[in-house]
Amino acid sequence: MFIINSYSLAVIFCFITMLCWGSWANTSKVSNDKWPFPMFYWDYSLGIILMTLIYGLTMGSIGDSGRSFISDLQQADSGSISSAFIGGVIFNLSNLILVAAIAVAGISVAFPVGVGLALVIGVIVNYIKNPEGNPVLLFAGVALVVVAIVVNALASSKVSKSKGSTSAKGILLSVMAGIIMGFFYRFVADGMTLDFTSPEAGKMTPYSAALIFSAGVFISNFLWNTFFMYKPVEGNKSSYKDYFTNGTTKQHLFGILGGMIWLTGFLFNLIASDKAGPAISYGLGQGATMVGAAWGVFVFREFKGAPPVINRYLITMFVSFFAGLGMIIIARL
Repeated sequence: MFIINSYSLAVIFCFITMLCWGSWANTSKVSNDKWPFPMFYWDYSLGIILMTLIYGLTMGSIGDSGRSFISDLQQADSGSISSAFIGGVIFNLSNLILVAAIAVAGISVAFPVGVGLALVIGVIVNYIKNPEGNPVLLFAGVALVVVAIVVNALASSKVSKSKGSTSAKGILLSVMAGIIMGFFYRFVADGMTLDFTSPEAGKMTPYSAALIFSAGVFISNFLWNTFFMYKPVEGNKSSYKDYFTNGTTKQHLFGILGGMIWLTGFLFNLIASDKAGPAISYGLGQGATMVGAAWGVFVFREFKGAPPVINRYLITMFVSFFAGLGMIIIARL
């Protein structure tokens, strides 16, 4: 299977994760009253499985290092499989809540609050389990990320007041999503071997772990997504019949594309964890926070018409975040 052999390449893979995780939600913009996000999400989960299989049968099956994709699946023990599957179930609930938050509050609010909070919790949880890197630099970087999150929340609050509306519901959903999302990566990492070159018997490599994870996402959809279909946070309820009768080819394809983009970032992050360590790998990948905010601010103009003081908040937010990201990177050097 394909693996990486240096920390610098691991950082590049984490930056790819950052771009993918910060950009996939743009595909949900095709959703509307006739195609609510639970409908979009079925295609999204299919895209995750499809892309996992593509990577597993290509990158996961080439080279002489480690175990090939099929062989790795065949030797995985029940504990590793269960752990990765549970990670998918947990992630799916958090991600559905995050998508709901995007529908209510917009990308520039939901991503920094939800994904940023997940970054903080995820780094702490993964570091406790596998303490790699300088803890002072790592957690100082995380602290700066927290500053960016708080500043973003303040900015969104002022924008809401200036428009005579409130984003309290969206912020609450984002916080819920972030808390839950902070724990999923630990379960996936527990099902994986620590050495990809000479993998431990019974444990999985990134390619097979990603497949089991994606199965957890899709199967749990019948519980979590069904709830959001009939009890929507925003808009009208939908049914399974709507998925087959109301969706256009474009809407289905965008949903699948969203899942493929997210899975690419996730798999690359798992591959990077071999050299970077789970805490740093996850922390860097969740730089998606500011990528998502940048989409909302600069492309979708979600702060358009806001008071001039908001610009200072946004500058502080981005500077704090990238300073924190830099400290997380050098924590492993």
